[in-house]
Amino acid sequence: MPTYEALPRFAADLDRLTPEQRRRFRRTVAAFVEDLCTGSFRAGLRVKRVQRAPGIYELTWSMGTGPAGRATWEYGPALRPGTPHVIWRRIGTHDILTGP
Repeated sequence: MPTYEALPRFAADLDRLTPEQRRRFRRTVAAFVEDLCTGSFRAGLRVKRVQRAPGIYELTWSMGTGPAGRATWEYGPALRPGTPHVIWRRIGTHDILTGP
């Protein structure tokens, strides 16, 4: 099972989401974790590198009505050998990409 941590800015962003938006994120993270374990992300998760931000990735999903949800993250040093460690950086809409 991958390990993770969340930066304080991520936690503040998460608090601003509606309960429904947080629920959709948790459902997306379940698929994300499965794919981390296999080493290959499914196309539906839309995982890609953030331009002009080396080592930072974004994960995109539907938040229902309105703009798509996005979370930025990076790989951190493994806390357990051979296990990916994810550092969650930001969460919200496209606007988070100005300071991923």
